[in-house]
Amino acid sequence: MHYFNKFRVKPGSSVDLNSIDPNFKDKHESHEHALPEIQAYSQKLSELQYLMYAEKKRSLLICLQGRDAAGKDGTINHVLAAMNPQGCKVSGFKVPTPEEAAHDFLWRCHKETPQKGQVSIFNRSHYEDVLVVRVHNLVPKEIWKKRYDHINAFEALLHDSDTHVLKFYLHISPEEELSRFKERIDDPARHWKISEGDYAERPFWDEYTKAFEAALSKCSTEHAPWFVIPANHKWFRNLAVSRIVAEYLESLDMQFPPPTVDIDDIRKKYHAAEKSQVGKE
Repeated sequence: MHYFNKFRVKPGSSVDLNSIDPNFKDKHESHEHALPEIQAYSQKLSELQYLMYAEKKRSLLICLQGRDAAGKDGTINHVLAAMNPQGCKVSGFKVPTPEEAAHDFLWRCHKETPQKGQVSIFNRSHYEDVLVVRVHNLVPKEIWKKRYDHINAFEALLHDSDTHVLKFYLHISPEEELSRFKERIDDPARHWKISEGDYAERPFWDEYTKAFEAALSKCSTEHAPWFVIPANHKWFRNLAVSRIVAEYLESLDMQFPPPTVDIDDIRKKYHAAEKSQVGKE
């Protein structure tokens, strides 16, 4: 559980994002140097997700948060590439629809949580209601302040229902965010990702820092931990997330379910069919 503990926000601790280096890349000099480890953990993820799908006793919810261009989509692509789509689902949360706004703030997220045997990934999540809502004063402070407790209770309910929750904050620098915005401008294949909101949010960098720090500090629990992932290097971000997920799933000691048929009987029938086929040839 080395990476799990290395990047986990310890319950009760106070997070200072400015003290965490977004350029951190551990022992690795480059993507090429880290590639064997990245591939090894991708393979582990594939095997463990298959085991969870077969066991059908528990599920996994991965929440991804970060600033614009932090790499939520890239992380999803990397994690999902290792998994069977049949057992995975991705849900994104943007401005609430009229139907969503007519319910409590957790309603739209709760109905997207995974069933047993499944992995769900949230691209943004229920934390938007203590982030953008707080920064832009969309609801009074006395309302969003209560939401930290509601979120902790919601995640405790999920855990008690055998849904394991892992939450990742993808930590980039303001310089890296601006560089990625430029990549979107220069690359026609990425023009569709550009929005006015990207640059409109830049002046609120410090306010978002405080909002993220509060969410990370107040809502990292033993049953639903937050991880701050240095994400200036996309390849290290992918390695860290996949390694943490793999380390955690391994710790669950999942087991394949027993067969629902008599394997010896099925084996005899197979050999009989095999002999019959050889006779026909």
